[in-house]
Amino acid sequence: MIYKVPFMVHKVPHSAIDWRSQFQRLEGAYAPATMRSYRADVEAFETWCQENKCDAFPASVDTVCRFLQEQGANKAPSTVRRRLYAIRKVHRLLQLEDPTYDEDINLTFRRIRRAKHTRPKQAKGLTREYLERFLDVQPDNPWGLRNRAMLSLGYELLARRSELVALTTSDLEFLSDGTSRVIIRRSKADPFGQGRIAFTSKITSKAVLDWLAWRGPDITYLFCPIYQGKAVDRDLSTTTVKRLVKSAAKAAGLEQEIIDTFSGHSLRVGAAQDLLCAGYDAAAIMRAGGWKSINILGRYLEVAEHNVWA
Repeated sequence: MIYKVPFMVHKVPHSAIDWRSQFQRLEGAYAPATMRSYRADVEAFETWCQENKCDAFPASVDTVCRFLQEQGANKAPSTVRRRLYAIRKVHRLLQLEDPTYDEDINLTFRRIRRAKHTRPKQAKGLTREYLERFLDVQPDNPWGLRNRAMLSLGYELLARRSELVALTTSDLEFLSDGTSRVIIRRSKADPFGQGRIAFTSKITSKAVLDWLAWRGPDITYLFCPIYQGKAVDRDLSTTTVKRLVKSAAKAAGLEQEIIDTFSGHSLRVGAAQDLLCAGYDAAAIMRAGGWKSINILGRYLEVAEHNVWA
């Protein structure tokens, strides 16, 4: 017979609770961006509890329900859900009785979701048509070499901006047929770094080789900053990708309202939409972009200019 060991709940004096020190246990287990979001979410809950004169840890079911209801008035359901998860995480770290699995919490969150009828915002897809226009307006200098290689590679790898700037020189293998084989070692959907393999066209490989010929061999990251006309041995920030896309859109002469719809995610979205229009099925597109969920991919593809009856 197998006996289950009951979960032990420790009664901790409210004055002794220090969730911030316990948060250090999460370091390395979650992405830095997730850690920042969780910390901000817990601080928002703690501040709300102080203003409403109720205990944050341990929190009652009623306290959490009221907090979620107020957050749901002006926050997206996804933000409210993340804040609920952060509250749950702290209770578990502190080994406190967890109120977040109560049915009233579930019902509260369902009401929040049903009250929000707005569709989630989707970055405009940087499709092949836009890509070619953006490449054509790049300057004939080192920045232009880097920009052309980043845009082309980001599109063909269906890369998230974090994946693109994290690539190292050793992640690329130039093949005998003029194409490239790329390993993307760490991504949002791959926290344990198993990696995924992707391939590029001959044109993109040529763009990358042109950039590397100028950049030189002694740089760790594939794409690096340029300072006073010289390559700097460090990585780029993820905001660099967003700035590149928007600046290229502006240089291509697009209207501001269209420029505003592009983001650092547009390369991934546009490539997925182009693959759909080219006749590839969802399984092939998921493999190419490293998607684990068909639901996420579906949001990208639903706005593609693809008429199945045409």
